Amino acid sequence: MRMVTIFLSGALSVAAYADDLEKMTAEGATLIPSFQQHLMDTVKSAMQAGGPVNAVEACQLLAPQIADQHSQTPWVVGRTALKVRNPDNAPDAWEKQVLEQFVKRAAAGEALSSLAHSEIVKGEFRMMKAIPTGEACLGCHGKEIKPELAAVIDQRYPQDKARGFALGELRGAFTLRRIIKTAND
Repeated sequence: MRMVTIFLSGALSVAAYADDLEKMTAEGATLIPSFQQHLMDTVKSAMQAGGPVNAVEACQLLAPQIADQHSQTPWVVGRTALKVRNPDNAPDAWEKQVLEQFVKRAAAGEALSSLAHSEIVKGEFRMMKAIPTGEACLGCHGKEIKPELAAVIDQRYPQDKARGFALGELRGAFTLRRIIKTAND
């Protein structure tokens, strides 16, 4: 009888875990589009106002503020990549592992637009959604960056590794996290 009770308790825990994961994944997924749009609108506006150099400046100054604005308690929203421009956006060990999985999944034929992963890690819900390299990204992140723009990027980001991308390649990922409340909290 004790084994049956333990088994049923474990089964209920797995079901509750799956339900919580599904709910948080759905909630987290709703935060990404507005964050993405805000970033894109900011870069487009900066491009129109002063070209690519202005866009690089806007990215450096405004992107962290935009991430903060979209990080609504209990969520923390950001971006990361295997090749980052800003070292503050470097992936942690979990994010790096997920990004490497995205690379493998994309190589196996999965569409980047559908690549996402979520799980509960050390008391936190973690989620990532792939960012494909779009046409608008290529001016600053592509293989043929104009020399005057490359000089500005080199000045603002001396450790830049976020170049050489082709249209449709994995550029990086949106990353979300939130602490999980337990019954004891």
